Amino acid sequence: MQKRTILITASDMSRLRRLLESALHFFRHDRPYLEVLQNELETARVVESKDIPEDVVTLNSRVCIRDLDTGKQVVSTVVFPKESYMNNELLSVLAPVGTAVLGRRVGDIFECTVPAGVRRLKLEGIETETRAQSVGKAA
Repeated sequence: MQKRTILITASDMSRLRRLLESALHFFRHDRPYLEVLQNELETARVVESKDIPEDVVTLNSRVCIRDLDTGKQVVSTVVFPKESYMNNELLSVLAPVGTAVLGRRVGDIFECTVPAGVRRLKLEGIETETRAQSVGKAA
């Protein structure tokens, strides 16, 4: 699989590193997925929030992802694990799909290894939570 460099804010980088430190100790069965995120962060480029393009997935981005094998489409918001507990509309950044979509651009096709096997996914759309809120207030 092609190595990629994700863009991330300094704040998100700091929070994700702290989260990973504890998660790697407590969630040993998820270690392979957590190590994927850890490797992504090691090569990530830290940028100011204002410098992240609108078509790049960050934390709190609302994403539309299509499974290319089943055709099923899912819309979720990428969040920290504690925010996603028991809510199907929120996608934990520590979940395999959450890790795989972080830093992707609209139109990207990528593979993601989940407990059921490898899934081929396409990022079909994105809007950041703040943009969604401002659009909602304007209406």
